[in-house]
Amino acid sequence: MRMIFRCDPRLADHLLRPFPARSALPDWLRAMPATAHSEIHGRDIRTVKQCPPFVDAMAYGVMIPLPCDIRIDGGEFSWDWDIPEPETAGHPRAPLSFHPVAQFAAAPFSNGRSALKFNSFWTIELEPGWSLFATHPVNRDDLPFRLVSGLVDADRFHDGGINFPAVWVKPDFSGVLKKGTPVAQCFAVPRQAPELVFESFDAAHRKSYEKVVGDVLAAPNVYRKQFRAKRGRLTR
Repeated sequence: MRMIFRCDPRLADHLLRPFPARSALPDWLRAMPATAHSEIHGRDIRTVKQCPPFVDAMAYGVMIPLPCDIRIDGGEFSWDWDIPEPETAGHPRAPLSFHPVAQFAAAPFSNGRSALKFNSFWTIELEPGWSLFATHPVNRDDLPFRLVSGLVDADRFHDGGINFPAVWVKPDFSGVLKKGTPVAQCFAVPRQAPELVFESFDAAHRKSYEKVVGDVLAAPNVYRKQFRAKRGRLTR
């Protein structure tokens, strides 16, 4: 699967490139202890740092980075980003724009304020039959915004930028949203609908279920050692 990113030629030397999500695991996850004491269990138990599905979800796909520092003060957003005028007509220069409140009328995540729009400086092209799923960086509730998820048929729509709307969820935040902060996590998904099949366990499935559950309860790291697939690293 190839993901082709293109940008305006005048901006090529000024933009951060999208990067593999596995290279953007947050400091809080790296600092998390592998075990912590549980009052319920009366002993130390493993934290989510040792949960492969938790970490693999955070490491999956590609991150779209914020292209420059954004300063937030009293609910106002500002930046100082000196880039050339793009060669392409209609191309944005500002890292942010906004969606009016009315666009999210009655949505449960609407908070009565205009939503952000992280402007795109890269077009994205996928192979035929694949779409681009863009969502909030997985398990990143530490970020002061929440991206609104979207699915784009990027095998067809690839000559215009894909912008990323978000709701600002920390109105009291003042400070700097740093250049390079991941604003969207993207991955390619097949557009072909799955065939849903429903079955009852037969004797073999029942026996396998009992063994797997027994193994998982008896020892740590069973999933990691026996079932977790090796993942190819993204190339760039």
